[in-house]
Amino acid sequence: MTARQILVTAALPYANGPIHLGHLVEYIQTDIWVRFQKLRGNNCIFICADDTHGTAIMIRARQEGRSEEALIADMREQHLRDFTGFHIDFANYGSTHSSENRRLCGEFWKSLRAADMVREREVTQLYDPAAKTFLADRFVKGTCPKCKSPNQYGDTCDNCGSTYSPSDLIDPVSTLSGAKPELRSAPHLFIELEKLHAFLSQWSQTGDEHSPLQSEVANYLKGHFLNEPLHDWDISRPVPYFGFEIADSPGNYWYVWFDAPIGYMASLTEWCQKNGQKFETWWPRNGNSQIGSPFSRDAQRSDDAPASEIHHFIGKDITYFHTLFWPGMLQIAGFQLPTKVHIHGFLTVGGEKMSKSKGTFIQASTYLKHLNPAYLRYYYASKLSSRVDDLDLNPDEFVMKVNSDLVGKVVNLASRTARFVEETGLSNNYVPYSEKDSGPESLEVRTGWSYFNSARDYGDIIADAYERCDFGSAMRETMFLADQANVFVDKKAPWALRKDPVRAKELQDICTVALNLFRQLAIYLAPVLPELAKQAGELLNDPITHWDQAKTPLVGTRVNKFKPMLTRVEPAQVQAMIEESKPTESTTSASPGVAAGANPSSLAAQTSSVSNNGPEALAAEPLAAECTIDDFTKIDLRVARILTAEEVPDARKLLKLTLSLGGDVRKTVFAGIKKAYPQPEKLVGRLVICVANLQPRQMKFGLSEGMVTAAGGGGDEVFLLSPDSGAKPGHRVH
Repeated sequence: MTARQILVTAALPYANGPIHLGHLVEYIQTDIWVRFQKLRGNNCIFICADDTHGTAIMIRARQEGRSEEALIADMREQHLRDFTGFHIDFANYGSTHSSENRRLCGEFWKSLRAADMVREREVTQLYDPAAKTFLADRFVKGTCPKCKSPNQYGDTCDNCGSTYSPSDLIDPVSTLSGAKPELRSAPHLFIELEKLHAFLSQWSQTGDEHSPLQSEVANYLKGHFLNEPLHDWDISRPVPYFGFEIADSPGNYWYVWFDAPIGYMASLTEWCQKNGQKFETWWPRNGNSQIGSPFSRDAQRSDDAPASEIHHFIGKDITYFHTLFWPGMLQIAGFQLPTKVHIHGFLTVGGEKMSKSKGTFIQASTYLKHLNPAYLRYYYASKLSSRVDDLDLNPDEFVMKVNSDLVGKVVNLASRTARFVEETGLSNNYVPYSEKDSGPESLEVRTGWSYFNSARDYGDIIADAYERCDFGSAMRETMFLADQANVFVDKKAPWALRKDPVRAKELQDICTVALNLFRQLAIYLAPVLPELAKQAGELLNDPITHWDQAKTPLVGTRVNKFKPMLTRVEPAQVQAMIEESKPTESTTSASPGVAAGANPSSLAAQTSSVSNNGPEALAAEPLAAECTIDDFTKIDLRVARILTAEEVPDARKLLKLTLSLGGDVRKTVFAGIKKAYPQPEKLVGRLVICVANLQPRQMKFGLSEGMVTAAGGGGDEVFLLSPDSGAKPGHRVH
């Protein structure tokens, strides 16, 4: 298969504040996809930069008594430190305040002028009389003029998704000073985007597998923007402003959203110069340019150059800029359009929007003081899909998922087998591998190699999920293989074999199979957990460098001394991180312009249950008498989905639930949970654990065919039990 050439970008973080966990959803997602492409043998580079211009930077620098250049240099260092801490690997990390970006902005501007796309007119804009500056969109808040939601920013409503001018807000307030803005006029330059309406409709609405957009994004554009004439795009800002002054319009500066996406190209230019590459082989022209190339003699892409793919990863809050303005600019300037724009949702905590005022802001640097970055990379991966869905961070689930999946299933597989090889001194020998299970090894070992062959075949399924950015599916499939591998080890019980010297060869054979199963898991998890892949390669004396290594077993190599890889997360660690992240008097009184980000995130609102390990619950309901395993296995616990939930007339405690156990299997259950769940309609769609083989009981209100499991003391202290993500109706609980 011919290697693909892929250029990948993530949205440029604004140089006005630190990286936080909301930002990291995007950069971790992008880094995983890039690492996967490299592991598949593709030529893939990850380009990014700091977004450094705008009123916010100017105001903060003024408040801190230093130049804008000093501020953005400091923030660049902080950003790179945080990204490195989370193993996010950029090929080049530039800045929009670079000579390359200034030059490219000028070339794009010439293209727009040549295409007669630019118009000038007076604009009446909000002005902060206290801060003495015109207000950028994000420095005005008020009530949305369309849906009337309060506390919305001056460009986009988070509630209804509408876009508007800051002057359209109802009761606007400056977030810089709290002053009521004044209306003042100044000349502005506009791009007539409506001239590109037909092109943008064609580009965004292909409706096939080659579409550059997810279907829900294409439908969003069609329903909110392309169904009516496109508004002109205000592309300039008057002095005072920190940015690039427009050469043919003195006193006006390019708006930050003009030079920010061009920053992708500027950063790519820097990488090409450092690595002896030609820009046009990575971002070629499409022949539509209105002017000559900004790269003179190097502009024309050679016919034998490999086809280049361009992938942008962004959050849904900047969909408008990356799916209308940016492709329009590329089309006018004559550059290749994005192959795909991958758009993700926001980070929420407990299903609620994050808010710094609630103390729910956790910086990347704070996280790194307390927790391994691998934990967050895996948790995010387990939640990310190919859709524009919000990702919810729940601390209980976070602790449970890391401990169960990474420590209990993956690392434990290596730790409890590599040590036996080391202890027995047989690490220079190996068990033969037989593709057809017909070798000289025992039936038990041949069974083990069948697990290896099965996991090898799963590689294509997992790779397809990675390719589609459905990382959650990739993680579920990988953990299924981890479960199988652990079943094999549990059945063979190497800890028992090691007690019998006569069975040393059998012990070695079992451990050889188990370590190969672990190696497969490490390969499939390598895009998410690069450090674990490195540790696996060191343990087995074979660095993980390619996806196809999972197809061939590793035999005949020395197993090195096992070193700890990932350890359990303790709730106290999470709690300590949250405590440090709670706002202090100094942070709550800081200027709103100091901290950036539409998605501040944290665990604080969800932490009481993580740290509450007191004895009260157990004391109130002591442990029951012991039962045998035979007693327990009589109970058939199944995952079920609540299809309907309704109140029962004349019943004080009961709700009537209709459960699906998969397919056409339905059960009606009357559950005494009414006080704890006063809005039963909110239970619909939830997965629960059902006692599926309970003898039906005729009640006054109907026949109850099972029971749902819950914790708590009763009344309003009832908590329905739910399975981990990935479980399906009908799965048995073992």
